[in-house]
Amino acid sequence: MDIITTADGFLFLLRWVHFLAGVTWIGVLYYFNFIQTPFFANADPAVRSGMIRGLVPNALWWFRWGAMFTFLTGWSIVLVKIHLAGGLSGLEGYLSLILTGGLMGTFMWYNVWFVIWPAQQIVIASADQVAAGDEAIPEAAALGQRAGLASRTNTLFSLPMLFFMGSASHLQSVHSATPSYMGYAIAAAVLIVAVEANALIGPGLATQKPLASVSGTIHAGLALTVVLYIAASLLL
Repeated sequence: MDIITTADGFLFLLRWVHFLAGVTWIGVLYYFNFIQTPFFANADPAVRSGMIRGLVPNALWWFRWGAMFTFLTGWSIVLVKIHLAGGLSGLEGYLSLILTGGLMGTFMWYNVWFVIWPAQQIVIASADQVAAGDEAIPEAAALGQRAGLASRTNTLFSLPMLFFMGSASHLQSVHSATPSYMGYAIAAAVLIVAVEANALIGPGLATQKPLASVSGTIHAGLALTVVLYIAASLLL
């Protein structure tokens, strides 16, 4: 019964829920970007409208709550580890890497709840109105484009986010004898915030290359992973 009576057991249960929620969240994210969006681009308007009104709301429910539970359990794990260690001392290397992933994961969570979901509510309402014989909501198209850009940004972030989540415990070779934690934190934060700013203030998906395509998004995610890894290797 150690799993429910000890701190290590509680930490394991948090990780388990974190994994389950994360798989759900990222799985639906990849479905949206790798399958649904390319299909919608060439689908008959009536088919697309039916899916927006029928399939998308259900997928978005799993999407946003997967994000919420991943976010809550992820930060809980970090706080529990700090508590069990009696403070930050000795965890600097681990925290530098896990919080690199955590910052990207937090921006991804924010995009889901405060960019993608509000925009998609308008898109779904517009599709419902059109199906009922009324006019489309004028701003629905632009909001759909905004949600698409945020979703592509989340897909980009998912690659380095998963890399750094794993590297915190399983890639100890990143750490050097004379680490510059603050230098790394600043460099990583600047890169990550710049990518997020593009999602929030960029003019639209159509002009946000390489995020205008699935392959471009994947390549951008891999590039960010490599750049952040080089920064970690040089500074940590």
